[in-house]
Amino acid sequence: MQAPPKLSVTTKQYHALCAVCNVFVPPVNQPNGNDDTSFWQLKASDTQVPHHILELVAQLPPAEQSEIKQLLTLLASPLFGLTCFKGLKSINAMPFKQRETALQSWSGSRFVTLRKAFNALRKLTTFIHYGISHIGHDNPNWKHLKYPGPISAPPQLPKPMQPFFPPNDLQLTADVVVIGSGAGGGLAAGMLAQAGYEVIVLEKGDYLSPSDLNQREVEMIQRTFEQKGALTTADGGVSVFAGSCLGGGTTVNWTAAIPTPDYILQEWATQHQLPHLLTTHYQHSMKAVMEAAGVTQSESNHNIQNRYLWRGSEMLGNTPKVVPRNVSGCNATNEGKSCGYCCLGGCQANNKNSTLKTWLQQAYQHGAKIMTHATAQKIKVKKGKVIGVEAIQHHPSGRTHSISIKAPLVVLAAGALHTPALLLKSGIRHPHIGQHLYLHPTVLVSGYYPQVVNPWFGAMISSINDTDAHLEGHFGARIETPPIHPGLWAMAAPWHSAIQHKSYMLKIAHSANLIVLTRDKFGGSVQLNSKGFPVLSYPVHHLTVKHLLVGIEKAARILLATGAEEVTFPHHVFRHVTHNTTETALKKFFAQMPEWGWKSGQFSLFSAHQMGTCRMGADAKTHPLNPQGEVNGVKGLFVADASALPAASGVNPMMSIMALSHYTIKQLIASGK
Repeated sequence: MQAPPKLSVTTKQYHALCAVCNVFVPPVNQPNGNDDTSFWQLKASDTQVPHHILELVAQLPPAEQSEIKQLLTLLASPLFGLTCFKGLKSINAMPFKQRETALQSWSGSRFVTLRKAFNALRKLTTFIHYGISHIGHDNPNWKHLKYPGPISAPPQLPKPMQPFFPPNDLQLTADVVVIGSGAGGGLAAGMLAQAGYEVIVLEKGDYLSPSDLNQREVEMIQRTFEQKGALTTADGGVSVFAGSCLGGGTTVNWTAAIPTPDYILQEWATQHQLPHLLTTHYQHSMKAVMEAAGVTQSESNHNIQNRYLWRGSEMLGNTPKVVPRNVSGCNATNEGKSCGYCCLGGCQANNKNSTLKTWLQQAYQHGAKIMTHATAQKIKVKKGKVIGVEAIQHHPSGRTHSISIKAPLVVLAAGALHTPALLLKSGIRHPHIGQHLYLHPTVLVSGYYPQVVNPWFGAMISSINDTDAHLEGHFGARIETPPIHPGLWAMAAPWHSAIQHKSYMLKIAHSANLIVLTRDKFGGSVQLNSKGFPVLSYPVHHLTVKHLLVGIEKAARILLATGAEEVTFPHHVFRHVTHNTTETALKKFFAQMPEWGWKSGQFSLFSAHQMGTCRMGADAKTHPLNPQGEVNGVKGLFVADASALPAASGVNPMMSIMALSHYTIKQLIASGK
């Protein structure tokens, strides 16, 4: 592949970018004489953060590139000073303390655009500074953070599949085109190919096998996530992590394989008129996908973070549960350590039973053409029936080819973000296409212990506290554990000042981290901008915030109960409590949390789950898909991904997506289409 381009900016814009990056991570006089001077003196430009930001932004859609250029123009202009009450001064014309207070003012600004700008620059700078590394050159921060970096080299094994790259523009024919290869698409391809269909799979992302997985955080995330891991909602309030590689989210997720709760199925069956979800036929689909993914609780061994979650939950009088995982042989791998790295592009030991290893491999063995770096541009429809797909494929040589495929069946499984976008680009209309975007909004709460935790080792999720999952009906909060690596942790950790953030980075090896995940009732939307790219709008509803706050308090109490000396919170105004905080003071602290301010950009909010934007249901006026998974008004066009879920699943959605897709494809095959 060719080297990635770098965004073209003026000298003034580049100097402004360097200045702002070096505010978030500057050289500072060490506050503690026992600390290594080299860590405190290391600044963002020393790790080439500005260069890497320009490289990353150059690969984003045009709208995002334009926003960053406008932001850099503002920073380089004297008008910047007016945004933070410093007079007519560019950021380069200010001394360091003024720069820092200026950006702090953006963090708490009443203008959402300034909060968005602050968060974009903060996240990019800290993620790259603490996460970037190259073969033979580990990140200079890691030795100070006690982070080991890659713990094993990629195995030198041949790739199990060879993607199809035609040398020229090409016209193809197939029985069915599957667009997307994740939990729904990969499964659909495997089932259809095994049933004798001639299948072509279009995946716009890369194909990484174990031999490609070098366990380097920034590189792996940028190769396997949507928009290189930099995707956010339109107002910047939610960082959205969506898999964009062969195998989709199943390749990079955290291995939690939780079946759809019965009460959720009951809700979907009644509110969306889908009675088949309560039948034995649907139960057979869930059983089939659980077996294919090798889902088990026997390999849900708890690392230290999960042990704290388990023990702390019990100390609070709650009953934690074991999280089943789709892994085989994981416990035996490197004493369980490498489990914590399989979110970085996939599992080196090939123990994760993603669609890459299961359904897609099955499709390939039955003759399916797997096309990576292939982006569907339009679904072709004639007289209300699918006739094929137009796509482009980026060849490893750098050339781009047009691919035209004739097919009477299309299974659209591009995910909850791109499925509605592709339908709209193809001229397929329904008032609810792109609506009802559910994200399971998630925040991080961190505890710091006197003993070493090493949160990057071990099973990423093996325990869960769902005591508060039903705060109001079937809506509430769950508490789980995340994988921890320095780049993502740096962007999630609160940044109030340079010294504060650097000080807490040094505590990462002693941190245990919990995530609070909510089931959202009021979703957002996916729409197309003028260039045809999807734009995510997601207003954070006050009910979601209410449930998050309940979960945040519970997570903090779990950490304190298990011996944390300090707990920090996901708010941009730095807040913390310690083990010496009295119960009276704790109650007052938590009672005041709603007053902190929880608008978009005022706290770090994340999502790794996207659902519902092309929901299935019996009422054709309010549901783009009929109960068979077919798009209303378009024969032969089926949807088999997270967008088809009628509402938020409430739990990690992989198995919900797979079961619904399995049932849809099973009915499609049985119909003889």
